[in-house]
Amino acid sequence: MSAEQPKLDDVFGQTPLGILPLSRGTADRNCMAREELDFLNRVLADERTRALIMVEHRAPVDGGELALVPVPAQIVFQYNQNNCDYQLVYLGKAGGADVVLIPMEPESPHLPDSLQQLPWLGLRDIAAALDDDSAGFFVEALAIHQWLENSAFCPRCGSSTTVVASGWVRTCDREGRQIFPRTDPAVICAIVDDTDRILLGAAARWGGTRFSTLAGFVEPGESLEGAVVREIKEEANLDVADPQYLGSQPWPFPRSLMLGFTARALNPEQAEADGQEILAVRWFSKAALAEEVSTGRIQVPGQSSIARKLIEHWYGGPLPEATTLEN
Repeated sequence: MSAEQPKLDDVFGQTPLGILPLSRGTADRNCMAREELDFLNRVLADERTRALIMVEHRAPVDGGELALVPVPAQIVFQYNQNNCDYQLVYLGKAGGADVVLIPMEPESPHLPDSLQQLPWLGLRDIAAALDDDSAGFFVEALAIHQWLENSAFCPRCGSSTTVVASGWVRTCDREGRQIFPRTDPAVICAIVDDTDRILLGAAARWGGTRFSTLAGFVEPGESLEGAVVREIKEEANLDVADPQYLGSQPWPFPRSLMLGFTARALNPEQAEADGQEILAVRWFSKAALAEEVSTGRIQVPGQSSIARKLIEHWYGGPLPEATTLEN
């Protein structure tokens, strides 16, 4: 997308987890400009502007990039006439061109023909394989679109709201109050013991065969470290010490920011699943985890998740891929 992308290490610096798949957005969001009156109209009038069209939270992918297209002329006309059915959102600049998000329905008459034959993929499916600009735009687009979908009414008085600031603010139609996108912090932790084993849990929502690091949302008035200690006690009956921050990445499903930690178990023999969110917890040595993953007896999180990076940080490199034995 961008002809000259900045080096991610120069932008973000080094973290123990490296550059995470969903934390690679270096495009200029142009935040101040998007609040200008009629800014989006001016952007749409520029023939260099490109659109990221998203259908049911999926985007068209061409190779390792999002397929961006010129904004359909009919949508530009409708928007200028204040008669547009689409909720356009300004995403930023890449390679000198402005980029806007246009969510559409599958049957939309304005869906460009050039995108019909391309694969339409979800963020989890493709994020790790996208280039930096594409990964950043996809995360941003999905997060802001889901907020717009789920925040049509004022949370204080229940009135309808109007979208302003190129898609980034809602104002209450009754009281004029500004409503901004929300991000919920969550901690996720790789728990280790004194023999260098890692504790992984099988969440109920994944059916009990996929093992991952434990996680939970930060509660009001709680520190990140405090959330680590509380969540591990609640989900695995373990007391932990020395929580150490390793890195973060957005997780727009729908609006989380995952903050990765490692911590040391003080009573590893007492590990026990809560039986509600977590069906089972198990201690793994490096050799045991590699064997169970490679044989397919258990599954681990995908490449786009910070959970995978936390596990591989402890493991010391990429986990083996699952193999299928043939007769």
